[in-house]
Amino acid sequence: MQKKAPTLVILAAGMGSRYGGLKQVDRLGPSGETIIDYSVFDAIRAGFGKVVLVIRKSIEKDFLETYGDGFLKAIPIEIVFQELDMLPEGFSLPADRSKPWGTAHAIWVARHVVDTDFVVINADDFYDAPSYRALANFIADQQKPGNMFAMCGYRLQNTLSLNGTVSRGICMSDEQGLLQRVEEHQKIGYSLEGKILSEHKDTSIELSADVLVSMNIWAFSPLIFDYIEHYFRKFLAENANDPKRELFTPLLVDMLIRDRKINVKVLATESQWFGVTYSEDKPAVKDKLAKLVAEGSYPSPLWK
Repeated sequence: MQKKAPTLVILAAGMGSRYGGLKQVDRLGPSGETIIDYSVFDAIRAGFGKVVLVIRKSIEKDFLETYGDGFLKAIPIEIVFQELDMLPEGFSLPADRSKPWGTAHAIWVARHVVDTDFVVINADDFYDAPSYRALANFIADQQKPGNMFAMCGYRLQNTLSLNGTVSRGICMSDEQGLLQRVEEHQKIGYSLEGKILSEHKDTSIELSADVLVSMNIWAFSPLIFDYIEHYFRKFLAENANDPKRELFTPLLVDMLIRDRKINVKVLATESQWFGVTYSEDKPAVKDKLAKLVAEGSYPSPLWK
C-alpha cells in the first residue's frame, strides 16, 4: 500500500506582539505574497499533500481574505483553532491566563485532522526549499509510523537578526546524528566586535557560528499527539497557575529524549533562514524574497 503524502502543519496563531501586527498575513513578496505562501509552495514541490493552519478564531477572516485566491485553491486545507480553553479533560482555564500555552499545545490541537506523518513549522519563518525536501525524504524512508522523528538544524550564523536578539535551541547530537539535547539560549546577538553572544544562566557566553540550532521545523508521526497530551498534563499540573509559563516544542522534545521515548535525527542544512521577528526585519525580508524571485527560485506571482 502506498504511503500517504505528508501533511504540513503551520503554527499561525501568534499574537505578533514584538512585530506590532499580524505578520502571518503581511505581504512581503514582490507580488504580495506572505512567508506562508512560500512555505506552502515549497511543501507542494516537495510532495506534501495537505496543509493544516493552526490559527485563532479571531483572525480567521484575515486568513480567508489573504489566501482565498492563493494556496487555498492549490492544496487540501484544514483550519484548526487554537484557543486558551482547549485543554485536556479534567483541566480548566485559569482566570488570569492570557498568554498562549506554547507551540506544543498548538501542535496538539491539530490532532483530530492529522492522520499522516507531518512537518510542523512557524508561520513567520522562511525555511528554504531544501529543508522541506530533506524532511519529505526522511518521512518517505520510514517504513511505518514510529518514534523516530527528525528536525532540520540550521547554522546559528544563518538564523540571526540584525535588529535585535533572538532565542535559539542549541542542538547537541551524537556521532549517529541523533539529537541528545536541546539547550535553550536567550538573547543571542552580535557584539560590537562581531562575536555571537548569549545571555545564558546569568552569564554571557560566546557561541560558535556553526553550531546547529532548532528553528522549530520538525517531522513527526501522529504518535507525537499522545506524547504531547501526557507531558502537557504534567505541565498543567505543575504550572497552570503561572500565567507566563509555556510548553515549547524543543522543551517537549528534550524531555521525550531524556525519558527515552523518542529518537530524533538531526538533518543539517546550509539554508539561510530568515523571518520577521521584529518590524525592522521587514525590509530585509522583502529584499531577500525579491532576490530569490530574480534568481528564478520562485515565480512571481507565486500562484498563477
